[in-house]
Amino acid sequence: MVLPTYNEAGNIEKLIQRTLAALASYPGDVEIMVVDDNSPDGTWQLAAAVAEADNRVRLIHRRDERGLTSALNRGIHEAGGQWVGWMDCDMSMPPEDWPHLVQVLNDGADIAIGSRYVPGGSDVAHTLTGRLFSRVINIWAGLMLDWSIKDYTSGFVLARKTVFNDLQLQGDYGEYCIDMLYRAKQAGCTIVEVPYVCVPRMAGESKTAQNAWGYLKRGVNYVKTLFRLRLGREI
Repeated sequence: MVLPTYNEAGNIEKLIQRTLAALASYPGDVEIMVVDDNSPDGTWQLAAAVAEADNRVRLIHRRDERGLTSALNRGIHEAGGQWVGWMDCDMSMPPEDWPHLVQVLNDGADIAIGSRYVPGGSDVAHTLTGRLFSRVINIWAGLMLDWSIKDYTSGFVLARKTVFNDLQLQGDYGEYCIDMLYRAKQAGCTIVEVPYVCVPRMAGESKTAQNAWGYLKRGVNYVKTLFRLRLGREI
């Protein structure tokens, strides 16, 4: 499991504990890799202490690199297992849902994603503006790309590592997930959505937009990604 962090000191220890507990019955080896972008709030020091006490936990402390997508790519590259997964580190994605994604891969799928937009899923974490923005982007993505995927901006992912042999994550922020899911689908991967309820972050400050103007600015990259994929262009 890859946990990309920046200023998540109030969440990281509990997130690791809950993730390990959720996967306690998994028959294979579990590795949690915290990829931290030199958080000034002490996140990486807390993760380092956990890693020192538990060999299932590993810290990658990045001093010169920044960004969600590059952190995920680093974690995917260094992950040692046959499967690799990741989630937001603010506790909005309940770690207790990991076994449901594990079951989907056990059943033969290539990618499992936690989804807010299939029956049983919902979003109680974000403001009305945030929920509207997400719904519009996902509906638009479905219309432009492939309607079979309902939550293109999930970010709650478990996949076979072989999926990433020829697929590197691209993008600046959440648009990476749109790009990944569409290109994986085009490559013939089986993608299954598992419902989950997105809940408010437990501690710290959100890194998503805080108002309509912020969502509009961030949305530009999402729209560019949709048109690039629709037109079949590479970055």
